Amino acid sequence: MAFEIDFMDKTIQRILILVLMSLLGLGIGAAGSVNGALVGEIPVFGLVILVAFLIQVVAFFPAYLLHTEKFYDLSGTVTYTLGTLLVYFTAPEPDLRTTIMAIFILVWTLRLGYFLFRRVLKAGEDTRFREIVHDPLGYLVYWVIQGLWVSLTAAAVWTAMSSSARVELEAIGIIGIILWLVGFGIEVVSDSQKTKFKTDPENKGKFINVGLWSRSRHPNYFGEIVLWIGMALIALPVLSGLQYITLISPIFVIILLTRVSGIPILEKQGDERWGGQEDYEEYKKNVPVLIPKLF
Repeated sequence: MAFEIDFMDKTIQRILILVLMSLLGLGIGAAGSVNGALVGEIPVFGLVILVAFLIQVVAFFPAYLLHTEKFYDLSGTVTYTLGTLLVYFTAPEPDLRTTIMAIFILVWTLRLGYFLFRRVLKAGEDTRFREIVHDPLGYLVYWVIQGLWVSLTAAAVWTAMSSSARVELEAIGIIGIILWLVGFGIEVVSDSQKTKFKTDPENKGKFINVGLWSRSRHPNYFGEIVLWIGMALIALPVLSGLQYITLISPIFVIILLTRVSGIPILEKQGDERWGGQEDYEEYKKNVPVLIPKLF
């Protein structure tokens, strides 16, 4: 009887999570659709949010049947790509700002998607899903969360792209472009440095503390945050009214990486693996967790 109650509690929790994620997606879709372009009677932004969730649900079925997580991150990339192209080609005539935002999203997601897909193929598995791939409802939660992740991170950009308003690129947009380029550069370089470090047999079992990693313990996440702040600044002048709610994009990225699934998990893993080692403790003492030190 206790087992049945525990099972029902877990099932109910997961159903509630699925409902909550769907409602959040519906809410952000409604806010971003205000003053936006339409496809027939359907708001472009609301349509792309719906597509983002549908892609995850469709991808979940073969992933569960095969008990694999290898194309989880790849599905995220497909969602960003199709969503961006859908907005770009169905919204009002694209201007320079819209084109830049579309290019930035596509470059970012294709680069990151390739990097993550290649990494999971080389590793053989993504340890986050080792147990959950055999639990249909629990695994579905991960896919729906990814739909929400895509929707929230891209919300400001997709809203600006699908807006009926068009504003000439100005100073704040230029600042956003510079921030995106800086953030993207930091992310690419730090990922490359870590890959090179881990593929060197001499570094087996060691933690990375060279290059950008000697300035920040998580420079790739710092770059990710900076580029999304840049994207929000590029989008900002086009937004109005309820559309400002979509500026949750960079805030969501910051919270996700610093409080939920990024830094906390990696810091815990690092402490479990190297905690107590003199060089590791010295590294943690002298190197900031996120914002790189200049000197």
